[in-house]
Amino acid sequence: MEPSPFPPPWVGDLPDSPPSRALTAPAPPGGGRRTSGVGCGHGAHRPQVRAPAVRHEPSPAHGGRVTAGPLQPLLEEPGVTDVLVNSPTEVWVDRGAGLEPAGVHLGDEEAVRSLAVRLAASTGRRLDAASPHVDVRLPGGVRLHAVLPPIAVTGTHLSFRVLRTAGLGLDALVPPDEAALLRAVVTARLAVLVSGGTGTGKTTLLQALLGEVDPVERLVIVEDAAELAPAHPHVVRLEARPANVEGAGAIPLRRLVREALRMRPDRLVVGEVRGAEVAELLLALNTGHEGGATTLHANGAAEVPARLQALGALAGLGPAAVVAQAGAALHVVVHLRRRGRERAVETIGVVQVGPAGPGAPAGLVVAPAWQGGQPGPVAAVLAALIAGRGARPPAALLTVPDGSAAR
Repeated sequence: MEPSPFPPPWVGDLPDSPPSRALTAPAPPGGGRRTSGVGCGHGAHRPQVRAPAVRHEPSPAHGGRVTAGPLQPLLEEPGVTDVLVNSPTEVWVDRGAGLEPAGVHLGDEEAVRSLAVRLAASTGRRLDAASPHVDVRLPGGVRLHAVLPPIAVTGTHLSFRVLRTAGLGLDALVPPDEAALLRAVVTARLAVLVSGGTGTGKTTLLQALLGEVDPVERLVIVEDAAELAPAHPHVVRLEARPANVEGAGAIPLRRLVREALRMRPDRLVVGEVRGAEVAELLLALNTGHEGGATTLHANGAAEVPARLQALGALAGLGPAAVVAQAGAALHVVVHLRRRGRERAVETIGVVQVGPAGPGAPAGLVVAPAWQGGQPGPVAAVLAALIAGRGARPPAALLTVPDGSAAR
């Protein structure tokens, strides 16, 4: 189907994309159309049509920056965390209580594709048939993942993640007893891993924890896509870089972790471990870099050891090596859960190395020190860890469920 010669007016809000040979090459003799397989939709050799409206300047209402057209009001709406585009007529939004139809229509497939390509181009990234997927950070704290056909079978798909963290400290995220406990963990310079599923608030909580770090300390943050912006006076942020169109120039997260160690960090923070960089992080935390932090996708606190072993395998670490490294490097796991609009701390656990059994090696376990809003079985162990590093354990951690003081 030929694209409409009348693009929707919001396309004009977007700046010109970088020149492309497919768009600027002269037409063949005879006045015929020049076709190219680059930048086409479902099939190759579709004619490339550049509507006049795409040459318009960026919208002055948004400071001359790229906008997301009809999706921009959703991205700016308070409380929105995700906007997902499955097709021009199927847009979903998460306002904190789960996905719901947004009631927004984007015209046709060509309009959605044009929006994706131009948003990617505004960050200096290429999105076309030769490179049909992209993950970029847009101005204003929005992360975009886009996939074009034929990788996306039914049409262009867009996934926007909105990071809403301004002004959210620990007291705004967790109850007072948990806030006091987490502050004590930070003060004691215990290494923390925040775990949970998608959309549980891992990055938001980690940012709040980093805001509690002593202002004299230097934070070096390494991320695949920059999201963390803690309220702290001394922060250095490093962001991984993908390969260019020639497949060169990539700077992976694993390399950046090694570079961060040369930058005199008082605390090393990896926004999320999802691959072989876990090896460098564990080694760093075992060589005098106390108080580090990271996040990890996991279904529960008890599943964190298995996830670490799986990631360690990607770095060539055997199970025994992961147990030894993680058991010495990590101290506390904070696991988050989400139920509807509610995001809460489910477990604050202590990382321990369990004893070896008959025919079985020692294993990594996360024992609950705080669970369900009250002290857990190893609360005394966590209190001892905090006290052993010169910090004061909160009173709630020293109180058993019946209200009496723990011995």
